[in-house]
Amino acid sequence: MEIKLNALETEQVNPNSRNIDQMDTLGMLQVINREDQSVAAAVQKVLPQIAQMVDCIHARMMKGGRVIYIGAGTSGRLGVLDASECPPTYGVDSTLIQGIIAGGYSALLKAKEGAEDDLQLAGKDLEAAGLTSQDTVIGLAASGRTPYVIGGLDYAAKIGAYTGAVSCVSNAEISKHAKAKIEVIVGPEVVTGSTRMKAGTAQKMILNMISTSLMIQYGKVYGNLMVDVQPTNEKLVERAKRIIMASSSCSYEEATEYLEQSENHVKIAICMALTKLSKKDCDIILTKAQGNISQAIHSLKEQKLPLQ
Repeated sequence: MEIKLNALETEQVNPNSRNIDQMDTLGMLQVINREDQSVAAAVQKVLPQIAQMVDCIHARMMKGGRVIYIGAGTSGRLGVLDASECPPTYGVDSTLIQGIIAGGYSALLKAKEGAEDDLQLAGKDLEAAGLTSQDTVIGLAASGRTPYVIGGLDYAAKIGAYTGAVSCVSNAEISKHAKAKIEVIVGPEVVTGSTRMKAGTAQKMILNMISTSLMIQYGKVYGNLMVDVQPTNEKLVERAKRIIMASSSCSYEEATEYLEQSENHVKIAICMALTKLSKKDCDIILTKAQGNISQAIHSLKEQKLPLQ
């Protein structure tokens, strides 16, 4: 693949930071901060594309599909980061949203930049992950041209999986290999070509939006509370209790009791606090709602059952 870096927005020289090497520390930080402020505005322009991608993924997820991010370097690390935070935050299985980085997990700590040039490697990685036609593969590449990502998207398309591409350049090569594309144009970096900066921030914001929206639609949020948080340490136990309190207006002592009675299942504890029903009954209610507590509670309200 011919590389024309001079045509990529991410490789242009930023006139606003041309003399950054001659600035004092505060001056450097002010330049970086001003450039960072443009990232959210760039992401705002692609919200319709993000929404369309999320809706397509959600439909497949409700049929048992998974989401797999693939990328190299910073993009790959961001995908792994976003995926790894979903189980503790939302109580989902670690296989539901996954991140695969070129070069394997050791590339998270030590760069293996050569791995990104292998067109076949991502296909092998996706095959090892047991990719199916119900799954979604989202390719991440700031430059929009990473061979590893292109090969992975082509393999996913052959399997029949839904494919998406997230890049930070116009007319990205990876966009041509995906059913859905998001091209967020953040412009030249403060340090030319250092796409871990604005491009990395934009990708992180988009991944946050994708995974958070999916988890809300998946029933992992009640109001704006993450009701499937896993209370695996003292901080998370306290957070779970306060989520129960905020959801039901019960006292701290009552929240502690409901959490214990529910065997540390926050959604069941909330249901118990709101309905005064047993753990068994609340478990049945949530099962009927496919674990979506928002739907379960709203259904009970429609039936005009007394809630606290």
